[in-house]
Amino acid sequence: MISQQQKAIIQATLPAVEQNAVNITSCFYPLMFQRYPSVLNYFNQANQQQGTQREALANAVVAYAKNLDRLDVLSDAVSLIVQKHCSLGILPEHYPIVGECLLAAIAEVLGDAVDDAVLDAWGAAYQQLAEILIGSEQATYQFMAERQGGWNGLRDFEVIEKRQESEVITSFVLAPAHDREVIDFHPGQYITIVKTLNERQVRRSYSLSSSPGRDTLQISVKREDGGTLSNHLHDDVQPGDVLALTAPCGDFTLNQNPKPLMLVTAGVGITPALSMLKASLGDYAVAGREIHFLHCARNGQAHAFGREVRHLAETHAHVSSTFIYSHPAESDLSGETGLADDFGFLTETHLKDHLGAKRDVELYVLGPKIFMQQVLQLAADLGIPEAQTHFEFFGPLEELAIDRSQHAA
Repeated sequence: MISQQQKAIIQATLPAVEQNAVNITSCFYPLMFQRYPSVLNYFNQANQQQGTQREALANAVVAYAKNLDRLDVLSDAVSLIVQKHCSLGILPEHYPIVGECLLAAIAEVLGDAVDDAVLDAWGAAYQQLAEILIGSEQATYQFMAERQGGWNGLRDFEVIEKRQESEVITSFVLAPAHDREVIDFHPGQYITIVKTLNERQVRRSYSLSSSPGRDTLQISVKREDGGTLSNHLHDDVQPGDVLALTAPCGDFTLNQNPKPLMLVTAGVGITPALSMLKASLGDYAVAGREIHFLHCARNGQAHAFGREVRHLAETHAHVSSTFIYSHPAESDLSGETGLADDFGFLTETHLKDHLGAKRDVELYVLGPKIFMQQVLQLAADLGIPEAQTHFEFFGPLEELAIDRSQHAA
């Protein structure tokens, strides 16, 4: 239990920690990997090299320290961390490792400004957070195991179908290798594949593009330049192969209410939106609910699931769709592909065309960071409630600079 005196010490040293937060986390990760090489298996090294992981951790440490007396404001952030940790298989025994190395990094970066009392205070704060996360993760692991078709740890799935959706996206239909059964999950969730490649274990998360209520799962994977696992899946994995999966996780999930549903995606961000769309026309259907599907792609060759979404829109009167290509190919311009509704980039006009006068909607946004920032800013300008705008990063949580000071009338 953290004492009032320790809270006072944390508040007194917080400015120095905040000023040096990225330096501390930049010291923390190499130190932890050196002392405990086995934890490397839980981290995406691309995120490490880009710096997004250390920036996300720095922001989280500072936000937690600033809100020691009102942790309720961090509930959304805690939920995100818990879901990510459970998708990776983080366990209670990992927390002492992180605590030890984080305190060592603080001491190394701040130097003489840190004494035993300061380390004890930050150690108590970390222990409090660890206990919160461990408790929430244990409850989540229990839920994951007890729901229909659920499990904990790794479970083998056989690839029963491999299907190319575009020049860069391929779908994999996966069935439990043993005891095939209906698998429950929330539309918008993801699974994590754990695979040993080049003598190193890698973990990568992929959104589910199928709807719940089936005895198979489907992921749709974009080939990433230099992507270790994505390229292996595209080039080497074939029907009959077996992949090890963690159970579905994630809190970027479909809210089941009568408010109009607006799914705005770009690139491979279409995958969880496809799951939400299908579910909203099936077991998650709400009578009379409007569904608006806007997708942005580079061109027709890069556009996955276009014909499937267009077919759903044409066969359901309450579903509408718009496809926008930023760099159309010749076949797109000539109309041979028959999918693009507009060329260029998504604008406020596209949103208004779907929304009309409505602002009380549930908006889901997924795609590259710059795309999400643009869409969320447009949503703020139009006056869509912030609490009803939902987005998710594929990697560590990053900052999105959204100006909400002025809303459209």
